[in-house]
Amino acid sequence: MGLLTIGAFARVSRLSAKTLRRYDELGLLPPARVDQFTGYRYYDDAQVERARLVAWLRRIGMPLARVGRVCDLAETDKAAAAREIRAYWTQVESETSARRGLAGFLVDQLSGKDTDTMDRIIMPLGMHCAARSDRGLVREADQDAVYAGTRLLAVADGFGVAGAAASAAAIDALKPVEAAAASGALRPGDLLNTLEDAVHRADTTVRGLPESGTTLTALLWTGSGLALAHIGDTRAYLLRRGTLRRLTNDHTVVQSMVDEGSLDEAEAAGHPQRAMLLRALDGGDGRPRPDLRLHEARAGDRLLLCSDGLSTTVPEATVRQCLTAAAAPEAAVDALMARAHDGGGADNIACVVAEVIST
Repeated sequence: MGLLTIGAFARVSRLSAKTLRRYDELGLLPPARVDQFTGYRYYDDAQVERARLVAWLRRIGMPLARVGRVCDLAETDKAAAAREIRAYWTQVESETSARRGLAGFLVDQLSGKDTDTMDRIIMPLGMHCAARSDRGLVREADQDAVYAGTRLLAVADGFGVAGAAASAAAIDALKPVEAAAASGALRPGDLLNTLEDAVHRADTTVRGLPESGTTLTALLWTGSGLALAHIGDTRAYLLRRGTLRRLTNDHTVVQSMVDEGSLDEAEAAGHPQRAMLLRALDGGDGRPRPDLRLHEARAGDRLLLCSDGLSTTVPEATVRQCLTAAAAPEAAVDALMARAHDGGGADNIACVVAEVIST
């Protein structure tokens, strides 16, 4: 067995001696042998590959705890290690997209393109919206809830014995945010923090409901943009100039498998665990982790919020067609509901459609 001193191993692995000592302390890259008298560390030639993988993973910003898991996987199942890296990078890209939107918002605000008061940024855009939910053609009760106010759009999909109460309570917890925005008490820089606090309140409201919870997707209208809060598998879409784009990422087991590359979209559509949630509002231990983002609004945009009773039944191409062809949000809601019923209506269906208009 060829052993290298820590200095020689540092040169080969491109990791400093100080870093190697730290990785030893963390159990991430322990030396092959430590001299019991001098304390000198010696490394095996076979450890070079792991050391280089550690260096590469750290270069892409992966946390040390996750680096250790990936390196351990790489020694026994390289394909699984590759999926773990892919899943990590998908998460990074999602978080970067959210930070990019926030950075742009802050640049506009600090460069004078935004103002401290809501009144100055509301015009010249407005919203025209419509909303509806029904139980579908199979379920005995409707546990979905919808809301379309002057500034707030929301869809919640309840589950459990008190699912209807959970979805309604979650939306009610957001309504004070709309009132604050309408009164001018909500500063633009506080949008995401205020929405996050409202989601946490929503989680608290369902705490007393037995074995029940809800998903939640909401958009808060500021007049020049939209603040998004999302947790679960309800969805938000944006139709702009004929192109439909999903604004949310499902917090489900199946979506995580798609993200890591172990399932494709076609396999996910028929997967038996398609509806199994990774995140929801259920009043459990720990604070909920909603996705929070800012989006620009433009005249002519159409927005859709919906539950999975619509998104899993109506293909996105059909959703795009309905949103594009409808003369008004009410007609779009009617068309989308009809398509969901045509697809079997196996679940509750919730739908909010809004159009950004010049005022």
